[in-house]
Amino acid sequence: MEALTHTEFHFPKQKSVYHGKVRDVYNIDDKVLAMVATDRISAFDVILPKGIPCKGQILNEIASKFLDATSDICPNWKLATPDPHVTVGVLCKGFPVEMIVRGYLCGSAWRFYKNGGRNLCGHILPEGMRENEKFLTPLITPTTKAEQGEHDADISKEEILAKGLVSPEDYAVIEDYTMKLFMRGTEIAAKQGLILVDTKYEFGKADDKIYLIDEIHTPDSSRYFYADGYEENFAKGLPQRQLSKEFVREWLMANGFQGQEGQQVPEMTEAVVNSITQRYIELYETITGEKFKATLVNNAEEQIFRNVSQWLEQHT
Repeated sequence: MEALTHTEFHFPKQKSVYHGKVRDVYNIDDKVLAMVATDRISAFDVILPKGIPCKGQILNEIASKFLDATSDICPNWKLATPDPHVTVGVLCKGFPVEMIVRGYLCGSAWRFYKNGGRNLCGHILPEGMRENEKFLTPLITPTTKAEQGEHDADISKEEILAKGLVSPEDYAVIEDYTMKLFMRGTEIAAKQGLILVDTKYEFGKADDKIYLIDEIHTPDSSRYFYADGYEENFAKGLPQRQLSKEFVREWLMANGFQGQEGQQVPEMTEAVVNSITQRYIELYETITGEKFKATLVNNAEEQIFRNVSQWLEQHT
């Protein structure tokens, strides 16, 4: 299978295109976004040299399902999924912060804690915590999201409000939405034998209305543990069986790469690429309870352009 690693479409009424780390985002008439989930994969803020077949379809379909499953909690940007790789939706002006929610001490938060950090985005963490330990209540640990300047930097609620990044009224709304979405995601995961460990949400505004935007509860934006064995592994200090992109970061770190200057991305052999695809399929099937059906076409770009163009002609 070939990976879809780049698109350069010219849709009807298209105003611009933005190529992100994973998604190619098309502005249609300043009203609609067509977001193409490619098979690119990034880690440590670096796009890796090879794409992962099926990854884009998996991310797009999981996000689409969770947007539908949480639409009673808050409005979201999705209008339709005209192609397995594409979601089209309301164009919003995004808030310059990402709302990270953590139910457990792991990943970057654990690395911060292990190195002596105790003030995590305004939350004072107690002494004596262990890796993968559950917090008494989930913590919101926002990060910055900027087109220029510092990006993905930890920031507290107090700093967000003091800098005027989000108004107090809007922050109260997205904070409330964030916790409710995390609770819903936790409930859905539990039904599938999983623990939603941490995740991120992004919000934006259109016509003065706040929307949930971007992806939700995908393996790129979330970390899941298998519930079966969690307690035993935690008691013994063993690694948890998890489904997330963390295994990619761990593979890179084990091979001497953390995105720092002068470091080289290790060789992504066919076996490595295939193993990453299989992990993404595993998460899709586990979290949705459905069998993954890969869309195999000779030219994915042609299919995407046809499907999206037809939708736009009918709805814009």
